[in-house]
Amino acid sequence: MATLSVPHHPPSPAEDAEQLRKACQGWGTDEKALIEILTHRNSEQRNQIRLAYEERYKESIIKRLESELSGEFEKAVYRWVFDPLEREAIIVNVAVKQKIDYRVIVETACVNTPDELLAVKKAYQARFKHSMEEDIATHSTGDLRKFLVGLVGTYRFNADDAVDININLAFSEAKILHDAIVDKAFHHDEIFRILTTRSKAQLNATFNKYKDEFGTSIIKNLSSKTPDEVVTAIHIAIRCFKSPQNYFAKMLRISTAKAEKDENTLTRVIVTRAEKDLKLIKNVYFKRTDVPLEQAVGKATSGDYKAFLLALIGN
Repeated sequence: MATLSVPHHPPSPAEDAEQLRKACQGWGTDEKALIEILTHRNSEQRNQIRLAYEERYKESIIKRLESELSGEFEKAVYRWVFDPLEREAIIVNVAVKQKIDYRVIVETACVNTPDELLAVKKAYQARFKHSMEEDIATHSTGDLRKFLVGLVGTYRFNADDAVDININLAFSEAKILHDAIVDKAFHHDEIFRILTTRSKAQLNATFNKYKDEFGTSIIKNLSSKTPDEVVTAIHIAIRCFKSPQNYFAKMLRISTAKAEKDENTLTRVIVTRAEKDLKLIKNVYFKRTDVPLEQAVGKATSGDYKAFLLALIGN
């Protein structure tokens, strides 16, 4: 469930474009007006505003906002105004260039449905003139490269019914995963094969079998507190397959913590999930912390950046 709040009868794209233009003129930018408009329009409406602005004023609203804003506020607004598919493509491209931030790549590959991931990959190629797999392979090495390229390169069977699940296969592959983890053979090709090819429904059946047969969850057996990037990537993938909402709630807890405050992750989660399932993520966050997400974000941020994120959260 989304947290984005959209008026039943919003102004026309031309009217919104005019108000954004006014907010960017004069001696100072009217950030409050920008936030009021942009955080209460869905992706289709924002796209129409972009087109109306460009047609009327012969310039890109995105470039105008980049020149008017700064800091974390500018980064958040920049990501928000893009179409969701293009936004995810941009986020992955940044992650590839920044010493291969594999966490972002794993999120993108494992949270999206097969059709959504394919659409993001098409948006990536259209914008950057390279395939996502090509850029990931260029900027990574060894088993991490093998795992990441496998995650984004496979079109999974989109099983969504119990009849599509093979229980015998779930049992046998749960044992394969367990044996590899016990032997600390985390770079095993069989782990890569299972996690990069099976449908999400089949994988979750395997994870359930793992707990039934071996008495503990695979996540608990597979420690994420390790300098091994491949192990961490596997851990993130499994968490994303099992419950994206639990995973993102954890990321929000980490990114708002005083000692580990991480604006990039905070922005990414809120901006990418506000039109999807941020309400569910908020509920998980509250159950785990007894603190409303709005309160945590309010303490961790300030100024226009704070106001922007809180508006997307639905405060």
